[in-house]
This record gives sequence, structure tokens and C-alpha cells, in this order.
Amino acid sequence: MIFKQTRSLFTLLCALVIAAGCQTQPPVDTDAAATVQPGPKAVNKVARKPAAIATIDQPPAPPADLWAYLRLQLTWQDIDNDQVARARERFLGQPTYLDVIAQRSSLYLHYIVGEVEARGMPMEIALLPLVESTMDPFARSPEHAVGLWQIMPATGRHLGLTSNWWYDGRRDLRDSTRVALDYLEALHQDFDGDWMLALAAYNAGKGRVGRAMARNRARGQPTDYWSLKLPRETRKYVPRLIALTSIVANPGRYDASLPPVPNSPAFAIAATGGQIELARAAELAGVEVSLLRALNPGQLRWATAPDQAPELLLPLDALPRFEEGVAAIDGEDRVRWRHYTIQRGDSLNRIARRFDTEVGMLREVNKIRGSLIRAGDTLLIPQGNAWSGSLAMQGGGAPQTHDYRVRRGDSLYRIAGRFNVSIADIVSWNSLDPGAYLQPGQQLTLYLDGDG
Repeated sequence: MIFKQTRSLFTLLCALVIAAGCQTQPPVDTDAAATVQPGPKAVNKVARKPAAIATIDQPPAPPADLWAYLRLQLTWQDIDNDQVARARERFLGQPTYLDVIAQRSSLYLHYIVGEVEARGMPMEIALLPLVESTMDPFARSPEHAVGLWQIMPATGRHLGLTSNWWYDGRRDLRDSTRVALDYLEALHQDFDGDWMLALAAYNAGKGRVGRAMARNRARGQPTDYWSLKLPRETRKYVPRLIALTSIVANPGRYDASLPPVPNSPAFAIAATGGQIELARAAELAGVEVSLLRALNPGQLRWATAPDQAPELLLPLDALPRFEEGVAAIDGEDRVRWRHYTIQRGDSLNRIARRFDTEVGMLREVNKIRGSLIRAGDTLLIPQGNAWSGSLAMQGGGAPQTHDYRVRRGDSLYRIAGRFNVSIADIVSWNSLDPGAYLQPGQQLTLYLDGDG
């Protein structure tokens, strides 16, 4: 009896559970059931819809032309007045100017743009070397400012640049750019964030601009750049930069044609493993000496400076060949050159002992007859086993450097004839434009043999 009742209760509970389960199931589509067989895969295929594919917008690639890249960031072109307009007309009136600056910029401007951009400075600052030196690292002013940024000797020393017989950091692309941007940033801060005043101070000096502002302030006059009484060159300086900015920003408006400049690095840093002659480095890299000098204008002599970092800038595609060639140079076969100033009480014997070399070698390299030397004169002292076969010695002695100031009426032909060198050499040594006229006061560096 108990068993039957239990069985009946169990049957009733099961019926209730089944009934409840049926109520929770969705109604069956008989048409779908006829075409789709039941099972996990079939159910998934009917019930699930393909998910939408998420897409991420890629940033546009930067322009291949560096001028086009600059245009995206220039803003000062909106500044326009009579001074800017006159400066712009002078630029546009020089038929070869834009071609020359584009050619030179292909080596240097991409690097400068990157340095300016990294500091968050106005991109117009990257165009300043075009105003200062026409982008010529060998440019020298009558006041002895040199390099892309036209840094004066005293300013270079104040900013910590190295300048000696072998090397001038004011000419070096990386060193001069670093200190010039440091200096401009400091001036920008000194003049309360006014870039026009900072640029004027870069050209005329911080003190002179400060005094001009003080005079105006005492008279109740404005102290902005355009209101100051400054030297004539400084009054033209800022308008020239803004005028150039307007041409680069909108060349079509002024019927100007800017030859393209690649928006990509122009060089790589190559380790030299020590001092190396530039002619040998060019040979190892498979490039012209003139190009090597143009990339390394801070190197003043025929060999790299012994006390600077052992490296050179080379075209990107020349780096693998150069590295392979340098790796094959044995340390003992590497020529090292010293430039020594003779001290009071020195003798050839004493100097030879000091540098662990031979008196005969000192005589041969420096074209000395006998043993007479004078305090204050300089000697070149090669060290290493390969000195006698070095490229510098193939002309019978180490080349002597001669700084020549161009005179009125001079020409490349006349200077080459006077010093018994080729026009091509003068152009190469100084990275000159062969079609450009020499200017009186322009400084040239000549490498002459012992009989030059």
C-alpha cells in the first residue's frame, strides 16, 4: 500500500516537472525543424549572427617631401607687413636661391626638423639656418661667425663648443644645432615667451635687445619686436625668417618652385674605431671626399680630430661597406696624428722621445732641415706603423692648411693658379657652389703640400 502511494506521488511529481519544463522552452518552428537537424552546430548556425569586424583608422603617412611636412606645422606665415613683403621680394628676386637651399637642405634639414620637433619649438626655427647661412655649414661672416647657425667664437666658447686646430663644433651639424637650440630656448624664456624678441637677441645680443626695450618702456612706448629701435641687420632678420616661412608655406601663391627634399634621414653615424684620414674613409665608404666633408664640416683637417668621438656621418647606403672596411684595419696599421705646439726648451730629440717616435720622421713629415725649431711653431706627429704609406704622406708630407680670405676681383681660377691646386679641390674642400660668385671677405680653407 505504501509502495503504491509512493509510486503514485512520484509519478505526479514527474508530471509536474515535465509540464514546467515544457513551459520554459521556446515554441518549436516546425518549418525550421524540417530543414535544420537538431544539434549544437545546427542551433548555433541558426541562432548566432556574425559579429561586426572592428576597424581602426590608420593615421595618414607623412608626406614624402620635407617641405610639405613643414607646411603642416608652420604658423607664422600669417604675420605680414611691409618689412616682411620687402624681404619676400628679395628672396623671390634671386633666381637660384630656392634651388641652392633645397640642394643643401637635402643633407641637413631633416635632422634639424627632428631636433626642433623633439623640443616642441615652433617649426619656423628649423628654417633659421636658411636665413643665417643659406644652409651652408662652411659659411663664415666678416665678423667670424661660422656654420649653419652662424655662431660667433665667443658665443661658441660660452655655450661649451669645442674649437681647436682639428675640429670646430660651430661647423658640426649635430653640435651646432644642439647649442643653437639650447641658446634659443634660453632666450625665449628670458624674454617671457616672445619668439620675435628671442630671435632678435640671437642676432643682436640679449643685452642690446634688453636696452632697446628699456628705452621704449621709459618713453611709454610698446616693447614688442616691431616697435624697437634695433641695428639695421636685426631689423631685417626676423622679417626675413617670416618671409621665407610664407614662401615655404604657400609657394604657389608667390609663383615659387621649391625642389623637393626627401622627408627621410640623410645620414647614419658610423664608428671609425679611432682617428682616420678622410680620404681613406671616403675610399672605404665608396663616396666622394666632397660629400664626406659636407656631412662632417666640423672636421677641419685631412684626418678626423684625435680628441673627438671616433665617428663620422655617412650616407645611409654607404654604412655597411664602410663598417666592413674599418673592421679590416688592424690597430697597429692605423695612422694617428697629433698636432703639437713647440714649447720653450723643446728639441726634436725631446719631442721624439715624448711621443715614442723618431727624429727623422719628424723632419720628413714637417719638412724640417737640420734641428732648429722655434717655440710657438707647430709640428705634426704621426703615430702608428702605416704613417709612411698614409694618404696624407703620398704628396711628400702632411698637407698644411691655409686659410685664405677672398679679395675683390678673385675667382676660383685665379686662386687655384696662385696656390697650385685645382678648382675642383677648392670647391670640394669648401663645399662651394661652382656657379656662385665668390664674395670679398669670404673665407676659404686650402690644403697645400709642403711646397704650396
